[in-house]
Amino acid sequence: MGACCSCLKSDSNEEPNILPISDNEREAVTALLGYLEDKDRYDFYSGGPLKALTTLVYSENLNLQKSAALAFAEITEKYVRLVDRSVFDPILVLLKSSDPQIQVAACAALGNLAVNNENKLLIVEMGGLKPLINQMMGDNVEVQCNAVGCITNLATQDDNKHKIATSGALIPLTKLAKSKHIRVQRNATGALLNMTHSGENRKELVGAGAVPVLVSLLSSTDPDVQYYCTTALSNIAVDEVNRKTLAQTEPRLVSKLVSLMDSPSQRVKCQATLALRNLASDTSYQLEIVRAGGLPHLVTLIQSDSMPLVLASVACVRNISIHPLNEGLIVDAGFLKPLVKLLDFKGSEEIQCHTVSTLRNLAASSEKNRNEFFESGAVEKCKQLALDSPISVQSEISACFAILALADVSKMTLLNLNILDALLPMTFSDNQEVSGNAAAALANLCSRINNYSKIMDAWDQPSDGIRGFLVRFLQSNYITFEHIALWTILQLLESHNDRIVQLVKNDKEIIDGVRHMADITYERLQRSETDSKNAGNNDIVDSTNSDYVDDASMDLYNITQQILQFLN
Repeated sequence: MGACCSCLKSDSNEEPNILPISDNEREAVTALLGYLEDKDRYDFYSGGPLKALTTLVYSENLNLQKSAALAFAEITEKYVRLVDRSVFDPILVLLKSSDPQIQVAACAALGNLAVNNENKLLIVEMGGLKPLINQMMGDNVEVQCNAVGCITNLATQDDNKHKIATSGALIPLTKLAKSKHIRVQRNATGALLNMTHSGENRKELVGAGAVPVLVSLLSSTDPDVQYYCTTALSNIAVDEVNRKTLAQTEPRLVSKLVSLMDSPSQRVKCQATLALRNLASDTSYQLEIVRAGGLPHLVTLIQSDSMPLVLASVACVRNISIHPLNEGLIVDAGFLKPLVKLLDFKGSEEIQCHTVSTLRNLAASSEKNRNEFFESGAVEKCKQLALDSPISVQSEISACFAILALADVSKMTLLNLNILDALLPMTFSDNQEVSGNAAAALANLCSRINNYSKIMDAWDQPSDGIRGFLVRFLQSNYITFEHIALWTILQLLESHNDRIVQLVKNDKEIIDGVRHMADITYERLQRSETDSKNAGNNDIVDSTNSDYVDDASMDLYNITQQILQFLN
């Protein structure tokens, strides 16, 4: 506070262009010096201390205004709490000064108080944005730095973000992001980042021309600037319309982000990977990331000791693996073993979900990839997790099993791995996605196989076995489950395996269930036909749902008739 105190005491040696001090200002100076001698004893945001500061602010003497500004800067740095309008009024007056030293201190004071969330709202409500924007557009680097820093703090409050985005601040912020002064650049890119947390604000940001600047700054040597820019671009890439804009206007974006996956900064590396993950929501980027050499970086990152890095990288691989042309390349790049190892990552449900989802995508590819998939131990590991993991993970595992069971060449391998031990208990799940996927996998495993011994072994167990699954799904009163059960029964009857056929034919509960389904599906069709006739004279008929029910019921009815022909 030395500069401030010396300024307060210098009235005897005033410069010729400095106005003399009035009596009330002299009293205010004396009082303020006393308060500053023992700052911890006084509340500078009310009573005598605030009155003394306010008197100096409204003085026509420039030295006194500077003293007040410096005092506010020092006090607010040490004592940050919720304050009222009476504190902000004099600071906002100082903010409009034409003196650079006052501007620097006033911006600093406002930025210090803007650490408090309630203060952030009040500053904007009182019109603080306009003078801050004016100061950003000046030539003084220190003023720019403090003004941008203040807006960065204000932009962390959600209720302020849209107001800032539409205040005219984005264009000067974008300009200052290109500043030669690193402190200004850091604050400006940090402020732009804070504006990327809602779709509406991201749209304003793109419109202000921020994207090319953010992309160019990915090459910055400053890790903070790199972090702010990669994170901002990652958020911008959340929106489909923005991804299309990026694809059309930023041809070097992917290669720069791929390079940053090798950054010495963990958080830059992580955000670059997350940005690529978001870009990989689009087909074109899924291919481009692989072409740009992203896979070797990703296979290293998924084996990292850092959970955020592992999560970011496996999520990125998951999106990339959606494209069929990438499946073989991912397998060839050595991802299978690290992915299987990640299944043990029980500390993160999200990591497990992305891992299983990636494995599912890879399992649906070529025969070569399927063979490597089975050799990797993925099925055994998924079996272990199937009954002892969160529902979201179980859902991904059941979907993976359903995909694997579609391929005729994989069915016996799956049966010999005793996958029924996992699938049958999963059909009891209250989650329809889990139970439905498990049931679909079971149905496919009962179709077109050469050896039905595993099916016969599992007829009554584990749980209530295949027969119990069929009975439960026939009685589910849910069209999708009814269809799976009937289709499975039909596959068993068409198996050309006498023992399997007899197991079905001799099970009264299954046969009664099929006959009941034949009756109720016939009734559904009759009722639907009657409803259609009654609705024929209506001007407006919503037929979407009824058409689905008609088609599903007709399909079910046809299957029941095929089954009954076998039984007869």
